[in-house]
Amino acid sequence: MYPIFFDLPEWFPILGGDPITSFGVFMFFAFLTGGILLRSEMDRVGLEADKAWDVLFMTVIGGVLGAKIYYILLNYPQLMENPRALIFSRGGMVWYGGFLGATGLIMWELRRSKIPLPKMSDIAAAPLAIGYAVGRIGCFLVGDDYGRPTASWVGIKFPQGTPATRVDALESHFGIQVDPAIVEQFGQVVPVHPTQLYEIGMSIGIFFLLWHFRSHEHRAGFTWMLWMILMGAERFLVEIVRVKDDRFFGPLTLAQVLSLALIAAGIYGLSRTWKRAGGEAGAETAPA
Repeated sequence: MYPIFFDLPEWFPILGGDPITSFGVFMFFAFLTGGILLRSEMDRVGLEADKAWDVLFMTVIGGVLGAKIYYILLNYPQLMENPRALIFSRGGMVWYGGFLGATGLIMWELRRSKIPLPKMSDIAAAPLAIGYAVGRIGCFLVGDDYGRPTASWVGIKFPQGTPATRVDALESHFGIQVDPAIVEQFGQVVPVHPTQLYEIGMSIGIFFLLWHFRSHEHRAGFTWMLWMILMGAERFLVEIVRVKDDRFFGPLTLAQVLSLALIAAGIYGLSRTWKRAGGEAGAETAPA
């Protein structure tokens, strides 16, 4: 893979000598892609299109802070041992934390700008789905967030991953036991499920489905609720083969529990928005 595209020259201000990672580049592309599509959709529905950049700014700030806080809380033993290393590490961009952090700041910005939340959530659903897919390309190139070891044809090795898919790294970092048959077949660097590619494929499918529904005739908020259900299902399924072992709830990971909550909230919201927009006054005030 390509975890580092190039190193900045030493004379570059502040960041001289630092690497430009594929993860960082595609995170930038993810936000940019989502922002461009969001601006286009805001213009289509008659909202002030340039407000999309204010929303994007809140998404970046809330997303990064939320993801980092979630990661710190999830790894509190390491925080006690070496807080500086954990807080200022390059890793720790946990999606659900970023989603919660970004949602809070976006809601504040929409309230401040007097933009209707249900209408805005509808047009943001598809850009969010494709932005997520673009971001996962960075995860694949940097060799992060991969799945459990597998001997199947879908398996991919990440010898420069974070961490590398070496047997010792997988067992010490994630606390899993690698099947000796896989080690015998592939050696110390074993193939794993490319869960990043699974998520890219599913997210692209979600994007096209939501793009089809963006001009729906149901109450405002319908497309967003559909996104919640689909995103929750996607993340729940991919967690089954992800290597990170944070199964705090029996066989379920924390991400799977949050996914089930997202699905439940989406189903409830979908039932509330499953009405023709013209059949009930005040569609703009539908719950989101």
